[in-house]
Amino acid sequence: MPRDSDRTEDRTGIARELRRGSLELVVLNLLAPGEAYGYEIVTMLASRTDGVLAVTDGTLYPVLYRLERAGFVGVRWETPERGVPRKYYRLTDEGRTELAQLRREWNTFVSAMSQVLNSEEGK
Repeated sequence: MPRDSDRTEDRTGIARELRRGSLELVVLNLLAPGEAYGYEIVTMLASRTDGVLAVTDGTLYPVLYRLERAGFVGVRWETPERGVPRKYYRLTDEGRTELAQLRREWNTFVSAMSQVLNSEEGK
């Protein structure tokens, strides 16, 4: 019989996997209105989800690098008068196409999960 701590670890693992699996979609979606720099994306993600999808720089930057290598985001550097240079990320045309595809896939997934979770047989 599973211990309560095992179940808690499993739930944490599921939440982590869901977050990891949806992070590219979320980042592309946050960049859809316009460009943003890394810390700004971290802040938007935490504030718009009440911390549920909060990530650290160490989680976000590998995703941004992958999206950049795939051609889904473009970058530009800006150095403020005072302060550190910032790398701004923006969606490319390929990124907008990818975002549309990921949204379709996500909506299909959510719909299928809702059908299963809300079915009479599952109650």
